[in-house]
Amino acid sequence: MEDVYKLENAEELLPVLDTFIDSFPNKKDEVIAVLHKAQDLFGYLPSELQLYIARKLDLPAAHIYGVVTFYSYFNEEKRGKYTINICMGTACFVKGADKVMNEFHRILGIKTGETTPDNLFTLTDVRCIGACGLAPVVMVNDKVFGHIHAEDVPGIIESYKNREKEEA
Repeated sequence: MEDVYKLENAEELLPVLDTFIDSFPNKKDEVIAVLHKAQDLFGYLPSELQLYIARKLDLPAAHIYGVVTFYSYFNEEKRGKYTINICMGTACFVKGADKVMNEFHRILGIKTGETTPDNLFTLTDVRCIGACGLAPVVMVNDKVFGHIHAEDVPGIIESYKNREKEEA
């Protein structure tokens, strides 16, 4: 259990997670809610945190791991501040999503599934975003960009880099 304290900001964040867990009368029924809260707090769900949650909920660690690995929303690896999801569903692929993906690879200097060294961007592909009429589609965190072409990629990246400069 001490390994969880090696996580960044664990001393501040674990009490918040504990309070959230303790607010439920039937803790075992709230696995997904607890995992969402933990990921919101820590940004991802490493094995140490999964074990901590399993113990707090009095559930087998394998059960927690099974839920985390079943749902694509949950991340076991630390991600960048901005997750760039490129839809590779049929409509998007036919309309050039592979070219868009290649441009993100080129500009960010990372492969699919990787995070930039500055922890600003994580690049992923998804099977379908559900916005086929806007194909090809890119989603950055919760913002959807439709009808994207390779030449649009530098502007998308730059807008998020500028946002960082403004927040600094």
